[in-house]
Amino acid sequence: MPDGCSDLDSTRRFLKARLLTDRASFHGYEAERQQIHDLLERTAEHGESNSALLLGPRGIGKTTLVTSVLVQLLCKETFHRNSLIVYLNGLIHIDDRIALKSATAQMNLENAVDGKVFGSFAENLAFLLECLKAGDRKKSKSVIFLLEEFDLFCSHHNQTLLYNLFDVAQSAQAPICVLGMTARLDVIELLEKRVKSRFSHRQIFLLPREDGFEERLELFGSLLKLPTEQEVRTFTATHPTIPPDVLNNDELALLRNLFNPRQYSLPSKWVTQWNRNIDKLLKSAEVQTVLQNMYEYDVLEGPFRMQLFELVNGLDDEHGAITVESIQQLGERYESDDKVKLLAGSSVLEICLVIAIKHHSEIYDRDPFNFEMILTRFSKWANSSSSMQGIERPVVLKAFEHLKQLEFVAPLTGGGLAKVQKEYQLHRLLLTYGQIRQAVQRMQFLPTEISQWEQSSLV
Repeated sequence: MPDGCSDLDSTRRFLKARLLTDRASFHGYEAERQQIHDLLERTAEHGESNSALLLGPRGIGKTTLVTSVLVQLLCKETFHRNSLIVYLNGLIHIDDRIALKSATAQMNLENAVDGKVFGSFAENLAFLLECLKAGDRKKSKSVIFLLEEFDLFCSHHNQTLLYNLFDVAQSAQAPICVLGMTARLDVIELLEKRVKSRFSHRQIFLLPREDGFEERLELFGSLLKLPTEQEVRTFTATHPTIPPDVLNNDELALLRNLFNPRQYSLPSKWVTQWNRNIDKLLKSAEVQTVLQNMYEYDVLEGPFRMQLFELVNGLDDEHGAITVESIQQLGERYESDDKVKLLAGSSVLEICLVIAIKHHSEIYDRDPFNFEMILTRFSKWANSSSSMQGIERPVVLKAFEHLKQLEFVAPLTGGGLAKVQKEYQLHRLLLTYGQIRQAVQRMQFLPTEISQWEQSSLV
């Protein structure tokens, strides 16, 4: 059906756009979001000067939280008329001079600086700050500095930019708000004493919740469901258009190309059918098991969105809907271990040596081993085996060296260990017992006695 195919293509484009560009929707952390909202709102509407740090691991949603707050506030005329947003990124603005040049452009002060010759960086910065301080608190336009990768600004020479920003924020001459975002929880210790003394020490933490699986299920449904006509109308009413003059800032890429469901049109019958299928998946025990395993691996929303993107990317004419099987395949790919695959593709002799190393590690509590120890253990088992008898020592040594090349075992370094003959050089195992067990179970045509030997060290 051509209509079905076109509906599927539109659905795929819609879901991909939502997963990649929906930076205005933020899930959870309502108290922390409200703190940022109040902080920026007071700076713009009441002329308060503030400084704060937003801390949390990568992928938790720090930038998304700030973007969602800005989208909400910029729709208010009192906010966007009374405030100016300056966005600096520590990965891009690698020193204070570049950061100052970018801030000058974003504050539309290039004409004021043009033609002036400054003798030093400090003089240039002083002039810019003087422009900020012009007028009293009621007449001055509030400036909001967003510092992404805040920890990288701490490595700048003398932390001049941070010192002056915090100094202006502490003094009441010009209303500014300095909001830093970083994944380093110890970033306060990176600040110099003079900078630290001017910082408000307001820290807002976004830490992952360990018992939020129910929220993960809700997130799965909200990201993969299609909006009904009523939901689109509600979105239109609650998300007014951002004024175009705000989007003229080339540096502030956070607010450009935001996800807008009004740009997509899908038949209501198709939307109902699609959402019914997603509801059915959410109630499936198999799907919940896969999502639970993925949640135990990683509780962050960012990586989870990428996994769902991969799931949506698999939709085509043959696979027109998300199924339990496709989600189970996604879970298998997510949990797959490259070392297990590599080990499962090794030779029978090599897997026997790995099993001998495993038993040696179990008995001697992962003590180092050399080739002779493993050869003795392998030979003891091989003599009672029907399939592995008569293998010569050089062949076994070659297989052991191949394990070393594959980095299943690694030689110990330091001291006089390097001068020892290779048969007596100590090694350590780089695999877990679970990985070895999985590889043995996946190997096809493996003799039964080898599988039984893996389970028991008794010969």
